[in-house]
Amino acid sequence: MEAILLVGGQGTRLRPLTISTPKPLLPTAGVAFLAHQLARAHAAGVDRIVFATSYRAEMFEAAFGTHAYGVDLAYVSENEPLGTGGAIRNAARALTAKPDDPVLILNGDILSGHDVQAQVAVHERAEAAATLHLTEVTDPSRFGCVPTDGTGRVTAFLEKTSHPVTNQINAGCYVFRRSAIDTIAEDEVVSVERETFPSLIASGAVVMGHVESGYWLDVGTPEAFVRGSCDLVLGKLASPAMPGEPGERLTLTGASVSPGAVVRGGTTVGRGAVVEAGATVLGSVLLDEAFVAEGATVRNSVLSRGARVGPGAVLDDVILGDGAVVGPGNELRGGLRVWPGIELPPTAVRFSTDA
Repeated sequence: MEAILLVGGQGTRLRPLTISTPKPLLPTAGVAFLAHQLARAHAAGVDRIVFATSYRAEMFEAAFGTHAYGVDLAYVSENEPLGTGGAIRNAARALTAKPDDPVLILNGDILSGHDVQAQVAVHERAEAAATLHLTEVTDPSRFGCVPTDGTGRVTAFLEKTSHPVTNQINAGCYVFRRSAIDTIAEDEVVSVERETFPSLIASGAVVMGHVESGYWLDVGTPEAFVRGSCDLVLGKLASPAMPGEPGERLTLTGASVSPGAVVRGGTTVGRGAVVEAGATVLGSVLLDEAFVAEGATVRNSVLSRGARVGPGAVLDDVILGDGAVVGPGNELRGGLRVWPGIELPPTAVRFSTDA
């Protein structure tokens, strides 16, 4: 089976992490986020994937080449963003699938543990034009709302409505019949959610829903990115690409964690990173060469490559860009983002008075 992997977005919600690195290539539990998707796709029977690229397109082939995690890889780039449907149609030129063959569509910012083979089975039994993975959430108003009838056939596609009629949402993984992809307009901006699916339903084509509410996470925000990485380390979602056994922390080659430090909650400590004695790092992502000094506390945060946290500093829900430096005694909270190369002098930012 072939797949198309949508990785063209700029990842603006994750800046400054995505200034130099596309979101799907960000280190997540020790490897690029896409490594987990490639490994899971291979386990589901996918043997060839076409990357639909746009932003920093050259970095994807440099990262993975033409074969990785058991999957052959090809790359098709958009000169101008074409939307989700346009990107699928553009990438389809590199497919070898026959008209009735199933083609899996994956989104480069979704971490999912659902059963892809079961979704494909639903698709083939119904001889569907397309089959969507649907998951159930408590607040469907933030997502594409997808009602189905008693047979599982999709009856409507309501993109981000304030009055959802069901708690089933579009989970961002699709199986298309190859011939259905070819009905999408070529070289035009097309939204598969707002145009392609509603058009297929209106035409009478069979569009099915595969409802499965296992592990599912959109990692497009800093909070979700950190959570996804920690969940992989903790083993809440199994991944064949994990470079170590599940546990409270993942310590990569060359990292140094003092026996007197507390590092847990699914934290990743990148290559060459250092955590000194007396430091506490909980549920965070430390990229290569990051440094956490004695007495510092880092919670639910990301320290990019070469970022440094001084003695006694506190970071809670914070993103540090490449090479950013937080001097001693600073207290950063509440989603604060420090851009690459910025240096905060000692006690420059506080949320509480000095003791």
